[in-house]
Amino acid sequence: MRWRSSTGCCCGGRRRPPAARPAEPPDTSLPRITAVTTGSVPVERRPRTSPRAGRRSSWSPSYIGVLRRVDVVVVVTAVLIAYAGRFGSRAPLVSGVPYMAVAAMLALAWLGSLRLMRGYDIKIIGHGAEEYRRVLGSGLRLAGLVAIVCYLADAPVARGFVALAFPLGTFGLLTGRYTARKWLHHRRRAGDGWSHRVLVVGDGPQVEDLVRQLRREPYAGYQVVGVCTPDGGGVAGAPGVGTLDELGEALTRVAADTVAVTASAGITATTLRRLGWELHGTGVGLVVAPALVDIAGPRIHTSPVAGLPLIHVEEPELAGRRRAMKHVVDRLVALVALVALLPVLAVVALAVRLDTPGPALFRQVRVGRDGRPFTMYKFRSMTVDAEARRAALAEWDDHDGGVLFKIRRDPRVTPVGRVIRKWSLDELPQLVNVARGEMSLVGPRPPLPEEVARYGADVARRLLVQPGITGLWQVSGRSDLSWEDSVRLDLYYVENWSLTTDAIILWKTVGAVFRRTGAY
Repeated sequence: MRWRSSTGCCCGGRRRPPAARPAEPPDTSLPRITAVTTGSVPVERRPRTSPRAGRRSSWSPSYIGVLRRVDVVVVVTAVLIAYAGRFGSRAPLVSGVPYMAVAAMLALAWLGSLRLMRGYDIKIIGHGAEEYRRVLGSGLRLAGLVAIVCYLADAPVARGFVALAFPLGTFGLLTGRYTARKWLHHRRRAGDGWSHRVLVVGDGPQVEDLVRQLRREPYAGYQVVGVCTPDGGGVAGAPGVGTLDELGEALTRVAADTVAVTASAGITATTLRRLGWELHGTGVGLVVAPALVDIAGPRIHTSPVAGLPLIHVEEPELAGRRRAMKHVVDRLVALVALVALLPVLAVVALAVRLDTPGPALFRQVRVGRDGRPFTMYKFRSMTVDAEARRAALAEWDDHDGGVLFKIRRDPRVTPVGRVIRKWSLDELPQLVNVARGEMSLVGPRPPLPEEVARYGADVARRLLVQPGITGLWQVSGRSDLSWEDSVRLDLYYVENWSLTTDAIILWKTVGAVFRRTGAY
């Protein structure tokens, strides 16, 4: 008979079991814990029924319950509207079955399809596009299945009923998920506890980078409650709660439900594997943050090679078929928008001319793709001597003499200019630049030549794509952003752009314009 050592390894020698200890009164706050050492990282083993195991998903059951109720209401409503719209109060039979029963079966099948597609997986709900893809995929797959079954069974299901139910239901489901996500993000920003409590583990610099990124986006749902570093020290934005050897005690102390391990020299593959073993069944999640920064999910693919999960990173698509499609869409949309907005353009131009002396349009040389200069058009929002007065206002620069020059209450801005800036109406003439192929609807901010002269090699990658009327900078704070954040967002777009991303940014631009934050 063999006894297992404290490290979980089998020993060849025979040991006598330890003498029984007197029973201790139970701890009602937390269950009794046995420390288990895994290499250099001791982790506390907890039974599956511990209160901590429940805390890991304390917010997720409530949120998933909300999603399920919303989905039921949406699907049932869509099916009933399709039924009433197609048949009214009287409907024929389908192979002897009442149409209302067919409608009920369709609703149940749709809700079941959402579960089969794992549309309620806690790992994908609340962030990213995967949740929307699964919701959309569940409807498309079910529609295809219904078509196949009706064909094989020769069931005379009304095409109008199906054609009305699926678009209505899909639109309603996507809208419901979007609304629920916005509500969840609001709760997370307010600090109401609808987030994972994360303990970050690793070396100081890597830990600090991860903490900074997670704190930058609180709506993502990862609240850093502490860090474990080799020396036990804290980092900016998170306190130190122990060394790597004190991880088990730190988990209990800060009541973390997730351990985030950074790519650090002190965390070996063996240590990481053993850490995963020991966290199994404790209710504490394990996530690994690889040394990949600002790379979107679609560019990352994992494949098992020789027992290793190798991460493949695709090159950014700076040319090719999708890029050509983007140019075509940009120009077509710009031409249509110019025609549709012609009355608005005329009214704004007249208001600018009547407000202060000078032309309605402001022309300025900007730098486009591959460093090519072009003339950018905007409605004039400043006095005609604005450039001459810039040097005198340098001390009021909100960006402290950085590459950007922004003043929150710029005295050069005219009364009408202040209004059209608030509503981004001064940007509308840039549709002409888009129609001419000099700009894009979505892209990095178009820089000035003097700004480009101060670019480093990394910042110069912004010039690999065409600048845009709007972009991530526009929907993330506009003029309130620092230079570093503006560069980070632009470079992220350059590396990870897609037509889907462009559509999302255009949608968010509408909200950013109505919120009018950061526009001055």
